[in-house]
Amino acid sequence: MPAMPFEMYLKILAHPVFAGLNFHMPMVVDLSHPLIMLKGENGSGKSTLLHSLNYALKGESVEGYVYKTQVSGLDAEKVFLFDAEQHNPRNQIHLFDNDPQMKEYLSIASHGQVMLSMFKDSFPQLPDGTVLLLDEPEMALSQSNQRRMLKMLMELVDQKSFRIVTATHSPVLLEAKDTYVIDLDRHVNQNVIPDSMGVEGQSTLH
Repeated sequence: MPAMPFEMYLKILAHPVFAGLNFHMPMVVDLSHPLIMLKGENGSGKSTLLHSLNYALKGESVEGYVYKTQVSGLDAEKVFLFDAEQHNPRNQIHLFDNDPQMKEYLSIASHGQVMLSMFKDSFPQLPDGTVLLLDEPEMALSQSNQRRMLKMLMELVDQKSFRIVTATHSPVLLEAKDTYVIDLDRHVNQNVIPDSMGVEGQSTLH
């Protein structure tokens, strides 16, 4: 799957967590590829980076976090963060009191079945051009279903022009030829940043 023309850079000027992880500030993350996987050990900053990207794209202010974004061709309102643990519909069945059929399904379906239904039925309903941020979506999925999920992610990119960034430990996602991996355990210190981003940074993730 070729990367489509799209520019997205996040420059973090200050961040309490990343500073604690010994990332040099400013750090610049190249998010131009349409299907990105964030890789790293537990505590390496994958989820922090994913949530930071969500804040930045929505223009939200967070204490201790100073950032600059460079994005072309993006409607900032089309940003959707899904945390597989926090946003699991099975843990929020009360939200479906007005949909008895869905409520019954959630009460009997497994975690994995619910996750697959999100990719099959719910995410495709989001607008074309959505930036979909996923935190460990492989939770509760077998390897075969992770491959199904990868296929559905690729379809969202190809058919609906989604941009997807995923924090994951899944070898199925990380080793797929169609995904672009940013390894937070192997961040490199170098000054390779677009001139338009301003002051050159020291930590560049690409």
